[in-house]
Order: sequence, then C-alpha cells, then structure tokens
Amino acid sequence: MREVYFIKQNKEKWLGIEQVVQGKIKKNPDDLSSLYINLVNDLSFAQTYYPKSNTVVYLNHLSSQIFQKIYKTKRVEENRLVYFFKTEVPLIVYEYRRYLVYSFLFFIFFMLIGVLSAIYDKDFANLILSEGYVNMTIENIKNGNAVGVYQDGSTWGSTIGITFNNILVGAKLYIYGITCGLGTLYLLMQNSIMVGTFQYFFYEHGALGDSARGIWLHGAFEIFSMVVEGMCGLILGTSILFPKTLSRFNSFKNGFKNSFKIFLSTIPFTICAGIIEGYVTRHALKMPLVLNLIIIFGCIGIIGFYYFIYPHIVNRRVKKHINDAIL
Repeated sequence: MREVYFIKQNKEKWLGIEQVVQGKIKKNPDDLSSLYINLVNDLSFAQTYYPKSNTVVYLNHLSSQIFQKIYKTKRVEENRLVYFFKTEVPLIVYEYRRYLVYSFLFFIFFMLIGVLSAIYDKDFANLILSEGYVNMTIENIKNGNAVGVYQDGSTWGSTIGITFNNILVGAKLYIYGITCGLGTLYLLMQNSIMVGTFQYFFYEHGALGDSARGIWLHGAFEIFSMVVEGMCGLILGTSILFPKTLSRFNSFKNGFKNSFKIFLSTIPFTICAGIIEGYVTRHALKMPLVLNLIIIFGCIGIIGFYYFIYPHIVNRRVKKHINDAIL
C-alpha cells in the first residue's frame, strides 16, 4: 500500500484520537484500549513499510499519548499524592527523558567553562563569587574551617532563607523556558559556571576535600534539582518551538502541564536540601568522614534513582499492566 493512501485511509481515525488525547472527546477505558490496539497496529504497519517516514514519528508520539491517557483513566486506588509521585511524575519524566539528558549535558558543559575560566583568569572567582566572599572564604580556609560560611546565622533562619531562595531560583529556571528555552539556558549557564568556579576555587587553595564534605551534603539534592528544573524549562521552550501535529497553543498547554508537574516534584528535594544546609552542613567537618559520604552518596542515589532509573521501571510496569488488560 502506498503511504499516501495509508494516511488518507486512517487520517480521520488519527485526528479523532488526537481529540481524545486533548480531552475534547471523552472515552471510557475499554474504548481507549481499543483505540490503543488499533493505533499500535497502524504503527507496526508503518514501521514495516515506511520505516524512515514522518508517519512513524507521528504515530509513535500519538501512541505514547494515548498510552498515558489509558493509564490515567484507570481507577487510582492509592492516595492521590502518592500516585502523583509514585506513578504520574515518573511516567512524564520517562516521556521527556531526553530533556533531562540535555539539561545534564548543558550543566556539565557550563560547569567546565567555569573551571577553565578560573584556571586561566585569576580574577574570575572574584567576578563570579564576589571579592568579599572570596576574601572571607580564604580566611576561613587559613583557619582550617573551609565551610565556615555555613555556620553563620541560626539553623531555622538559614533553612527558611536558603529554601525560599532555592525554590525561587528553580522557579525562574522553569518559567524562563517561556522564552523558547533561552532564558532557562542563560540561568543554567550562570549557576553552572558558579558551581565550577566555586569548586576550582577551593581546589586552588588546597581545600577541595573539606569543601566537598560540606557543600555536597546539601548540593546533591540542590544541584540535581536545579538540573531537573532546567529540564522543565527546556520542555516548556520546545513545546513552543516544535508543536509537531498540535497547534502551537495546544502544544504549549501540554508542555506547560507536564513540565509543571515535574517541577513540583523537585520541591520536596529542594526543601530537604535547605534543611540539610541549615542544620547539617555547618557540622560537616566535625562529623566522621564515613557519615559525610553516607549522606552525600545516599542523597545522590535517591534523587538519581528517582529521575533516571525509576521512570523506566514504572513505564515497564504500566505497559505490562495495559497489555495484560487488553489481551
């Protein structure tokens, strides 16, 4: 069958499925399952006979959308908040997983720029971190207290201020995506360069180990959350730039809805980072090194598992659940 005829034959059905995905037409779970089976059959046919065609890309995207629609219409037996973090967010993260990779690559690239700039320009740290902060930290290092800056102020006061500031930075990283992602990239660049400069500054003054023991106690959650928030901004931006088969407005609505849910999922991690920074980081050099490492790698393991590994587990589980239901 020629591709033009294949498209003409199924066009109305596919447009109808788009209406269902957008919520303009309501279907019960059984009807959705039937649509899904039909669409998967069309996708398999297109993959066999038109493997390099845009039709395959279109049907693959549409099938993933109807796939999520099916699962969301199933009765949710568990608590809505538990379902949000346990199933809904991981499924969305899985769908947009490449944006998380992009955000991490941008973070690493910009951080290396910070390191290289600090290596070749001795005044770069003063420019990025401020001269006052640099001088204070050098004095702390000389006194054998590289993380002394985290010991100022009360624990609860520091926690509230730090948490509020981190949520604000994360919100900007996300919302600036409305500039087609350019604002998100600019803010991610600023923060990533600061991280690279910050770490090289301590290395240059022979205190990288002590600084890492303190900074990464809260930085594991804080910086990883920043990268995920950058991912959200990129999703928002590309939903405007590349609407695919949807209108630009509907694409933006879908992009905003999904990216906002991912952004909300970072807030508990940001709050935990603020609590650790306010209450734990100030004691970093007094606690046993083993305890430092347990907290740091424990935090990295938790947040890394949630955003990188768990979405694949949930996706496989849901696919199995749906396949069992429709067979």
